[in-house]
Amino acid sequence: MDTIPSEYIRSENEQPASTTLHGVLLQVPVIDIDDKNVVKLISDASKEWGIFQVINHGIPDEVIANLQKVGKEFFEVVPQEEKEVIAKTPGSQNIEGYGTSLQKELEGKRGWVDHLFHKIWPPSAINYRYWPKNPPSYREANQEYAKRLREVVEKIFKSLSLGLGLGAHEMMEAAGGEDIVYLLKINYYPPCPRPDLALGVVAHTDMSHITILVPNEVQGLQVFKDGHWYDVKYIPNALIVHIGDQVEILSNGKYKSVYHRTTVTKDKTRMSWPVFLEPPSEHEVGPISKLVNEANPPKFKTKKYKDYVYCKLNKLPQ
Repeated sequence: MDTIPSEYIRSENEQPASTTLHGVLLQVPVIDIDDKNVVKLISDASKEWGIFQVINHGIPDEVIANLQKVGKEFFEVVPQEEKEVIAKTPGSQNIEGYGTSLQKELEGKRGWVDHLFHKIWPPSAINYRYWPKNPPSYREANQEYAKRLREVVEKIFKSLSLGLGLGAHEMMEAAGGEDIVYLLKINYYPPCPRPDLALGVVAHTDMSHITILVPNEVQGLQVFKDGHWYDVKYIPNALIVHIGDQVEILSNGKYKSVYHRTTVTKDKTRMSWPVFLEPPSEHEVGPISKLVNEANPPKFKTKKYKDYVYCKLNKLPQ
């Protein structure tokens, strides 16, 4: 029987084999960004699901393919010692850099995943020290993706805003406007001898406003809905959008942050490229004032994003 080190084995109530509703692929809403009803579609999906897939998004397939190609090469071709050059600084508050599954979660368990974090927008937030030098086309591929992604982000925020009866740009302005930080993470999940016992990433909601994710062709994303964990079915070349904690806060709970996790497989490598859209660390986030009244009191405190992150990472009450 194949074995894996005990630090990767999840508790019984977390193990994918026993907690997934098998035989059912969840078809999360698929939304054409040019649909005339896009505001209602995105708003409804964000209230009911907290996750949707966007098609016809305008990012050329080639741009996404290049992003995936250079990320895959970094993990599979670049020597380990070169990866270590851009490793996260131990003990630092800065999340950027290369990390491996040898880093433990707070509870001492480990996810079956290696990863790379770095910011891709705005230019003032980028630290190229954490960008791979190889492959040589890495920088260009990521810059092009960031440029194209910004147009999609504006459309999504506009629909989220209009869906709450706000002005087209109010949600994005409250979220940080032009200063919203685009934090890219590449997840690299190698084949795992016991995918029934391990997880790639433990169940969580994203701290971001929204997260926009490109997966490779290997299934692995699971969503918790109606009391069960379901596998999510991907649409080729779609962007997967998660509602994160900050948009749930801005909307005063009308939009729901999606609870999700990642499984691994026995014989295939799974990769994903989420971009977390975050407020600047000093930016204050709270329910948008127009959404709060006597009948709808604020459900969340207003606080600086860095304070929110500190509380969540240290499992302190918000």
